[in-house]
Amino acid sequence: MAKSVRMADVAAKVGVSIVSVSKALAGKEGVGDEMRAKILAAAEELGYRSPSAKAALTQGNGGQIIGVLVADHFFDESAFYSNLYRALLRCSAPQGISVAMEIVSPQAEFGCIMPTFLVNRKVDGLIFMGEIDRRYMAAAAQSGLPFLQLDFYDDTITADCVLSDNVSGAYQLTETILRTGRSKIAFLGSVNATSCIMDRYLGYTKALLCAGIEPRADWRLEDRGEDGRFTPIRLPEDMPEAFVCSCDEVAYNLVETLRRKGIRVPEDVAVAGYNDFRYSTICDPPLTSYRVDVEGMAAAAVDQMRRKMAHKTSIATTVMVPGALVVRESTK
Repeated sequence: MAKSVRMADVAAKVGVSIVSVSKALAGKEGVGDEMRAKILAAAEELGYRSPSAKAALTQGNGGQIIGVLVADHFFDESAFYSNLYRALLRCSAPQGISVAMEIVSPQAEFGCIMPTFLVNRKVDGLIFMGEIDRRYMAAAAQSGLPFLQLDFYDDTITADCVLSDNVSGAYQLTETILRTGRSKIAFLGSVNATSCIMDRYLGYTKALLCAGIEPRADWRLEDRGEDGRFTPIRLPEDMPEAFVCSCDEVAYNLVETLRRKGIRVPEDVAVAGYNDFRYSTICDPPLTSYRVDVEGMAAAAVDQMRRKMAHKTSIATTVMVPGALVVRESTK
C-alpha cells in the first residue's frame, strides 16, 4: 500500500513548519500569499489530501474531483489567483468535492503536455483558471471531461465560463474619475493579453464615449510582454490627468513610478486599479479599485461544475458575477 502523504511531508518539501502548512491549506491568516502558493503547489504535487477530503471520497454522492489548471506566470505573479483557488477549496469541500491543482509550466503549456491527473483520468472535470494557451485548452478538452473557463473566456471555444463583470467595473472606475473633473484619462493594460483586460478597456472606452470624449490611441499603454509577465511602465510623453489600470498590482507599480519622477497621486495624477486585493490597501495612497467577488465566482464555478459532472444542463453558459466599486484616496 502506498504511504499516505502527511502535512509533515509537505512542510519538509517547502521548508516551513507544519503550522504554516495547516494555515495555508485551511486558507487562514498568518501565511504570505507567495508562501501559501508554494505550499498549495507542493501539496498537490505530493498528492496530499486532507482528512475531510479523504472522507468525502468514500461517500456515495461525493468523491468527485475537479482538476484546476492555471498557467505558471499567472499563479507566480498574481496573488489574486491563489486567493481564487482557496475560494474554490472552501466552496467545494461542503459538497464533498475535492480540488486538485496543476500549475502549468510554459514548457507544458506550449508543448501541450497534459498533467498526470488528466492523463490517468484521476479527475471528473476541469476548470481552466485564468487565460491559458488555446491549443493547450483544446488538447485538454479532448479528454471528453466537462470543463469551464474561470475568470476568462475564449470566443473561439464553446465553453461555460464564470467572469467578473469587467466591462461594468472599468466603466464605473472611469466614470468615478470623470466626476472629479478629470477628462484626460489613459488606460494602462495590454488589451490583447487576456479577455479580462480587453473587457476592462471596453468599459473604460464606453465611459469616455458616453462623456463625449474620444479615447486616444497613445494613451492605451502596455503593462506586460508577450509571455504575459509584467514589464517596466513607460509613461507617455503627453501625460494624462488620470490612469485606469488593468489590475491593482499594475496600479501600485504605476504609483511608485510616478513618485520616482516627482509626480504626486492624486494631486497631479489620479490612479485606479482593479480587483481590490492586497495592493489596493498597501499602496500609498490607497487605491480606488473595483472589488471582484472572489467567493461568488468560486461558488458559481463549483456549482456549474457540479451540474456538468452530473450531466445536467447549465443554468447559464456564462455567469457574470458583479463586484463593487471601492473609492479611496488615489482618485480624490
